[in-house]
Amino acid sequence: MFNNDLFTFLKPKNELEQSQGEAPVSSPEIPDTMWVKCPKCRALILTADLESNHKVCAKCGHHMRLSPRERISLLSDDQSFEEFDKDMVSSNILSFPDYDLKLQSARHKSGENESVVTGRCLIGGINTVLGVMDPGFMMASMGTVTGEKITRAFEYATEHSLPVVMCTASGGARMQEGILSLMQMAKTSGAVKRHSDAGLLYITVLTDPTTGGVTASFAMEGDIILSEPNALIGFAGPRVIEQTIRQKLPKDFQTAEFVEQKGFIDAVVPRKELKAAVAKLLKMHSTAAQREG
Repeated sequence: MFNNDLFTFLKPKNELEQSQGEAPVSSPEIPDTMWVKCPKCRALILTADLESNHKVCAKCGHHMRLSPRERISLLSDDQSFEEFDKDMVSSNILSFPDYDLKLQSARHKSGENESVVTGRCLIGGINTVLGVMDPGFMMASMGTVTGEKITRAFEYATEHSLPVVMCTASGGARMQEGILSLMQMAKTSGAVKRHSDAGLLYITVLTDPTTGGVTASFAMEGDIILSEPNALIGFAGPRVIEQTIRQKLPKDFQTAEFVEQKGFIDAVVPRKELKAAVAKLLKMHSTAAQREG
């Protein structure tokens, strides 16, 4: 009989292998926040690199959305922004179901009280009223408080003879506020008209997306209308238009470049060049009082 012990083959122990009873060696983990995937070209980008490039993909040039504070930091001179009406908040004036919860969630997620931030600042040394809409707050939908804040910003600019720069982004009127939301189109447009009648400059910067009632009112009423590259700009969505006219729309329909080609906006300006472009326009149209800071 064979001795089984003679035919027992043991694999030599590898020093790199974990011995029985030893604590498992934890492998290094990469935080989810370290990388961001570009929604257009799907490239992985280091978050630090993306932030330093103002949230523009270095590979395909896609302009990702900015928060109001990021855009204010991009456009205004350092430490010059003074916010207006910070504590104004929307309420459920029509008792719309679950609107209170949606407002609470929007405030928590965005860190803002409303879908627009307004204030006074210096841009290239020029005293300016700046407004920035927040796509992170219910897609920057325009409700009564949004319209009121924008109207007050224009009224302040008119009273103090200041130019206005408005960065727009919106999915349209806020349905939870019904006709009161739609009334903000006329209200803001009236404030823009009074500012214009005073001979003052209004620059709009269209960002992705600028649609609905905002496009049909103050967004397209600027003396000079700029846009970031490839921003969606329109009133009704492409699907609604296709169903209405029963025709296939061009692939680039309602992009900033398409709208510029049709003469609806003056220029498409990359984000890196935006502050310099706005500052140059402000200086060209500024008065001595506006340059005093």
